[in-house]
Amino acid sequence: MTFFASFCLPARRQATHPLTHHSTIPPIRLMLKNDIDAAIKQAMLAKDKVRLTALRSIKSQIMLAETAEGASAAGLTPEAELKLLNKAAKQRRDAAAIYKEQFRSELEENELAELAIIEEFLPAQLSEADLVEKLVHIIQRVGATGPSDLGKVMGVAARELSGQADGKRISDALSHLLNNTNL
Repeated sequence: MTFFASFCLPARRQATHPLTHHSTIPPIRLMLKNDIDAAIKQAMLAKDKVRLTALRSIKSQIMLAETAEGASAAGLTPEAELKLLNKAAKQRRDAAAIYKEQFRSELEENELAELAIIEEFLPAQLSEADLVEKLVHIIQRVGATGPSDLGKVMGVAARELSGQADGKRISDALSHLLNNTNL
């Protein structure tokens, strides 16, 4: 190999690539991405276009978040992945509601189908009774006495119930509980 040719060859990046065996990234962090890749392959084999579209959308959002400016070199944390999935689910819910208002049932059904696919990767949501029970404990722990304490309680509840309940559900339940004097 000539001196000039050695400069033209691409640098060996294998040893520092995050998916190689030399990686310092814990395997748990790659689980969501691997699950989505496997689901994409299955959807391609089954020729399921709606599922494939939803899965590719999730993968795209994950890849954008991983390559965004200021993103960690170690990849997304499980909390960040959960946040992305919740955001994607919320977008589908909002779009379905808009399509329903405009009597566009075909588009609404498509959004709801994509929402169901996204929800497969989310942890199970709390039932209404479990949500209220946990919120009552949080309200008592924080010492909230009325609707004026909603912001204080909402911050704690959103952190503790992240991924287990949608922010709107938490907010609505908290408003009802704080307006009710029988805690």
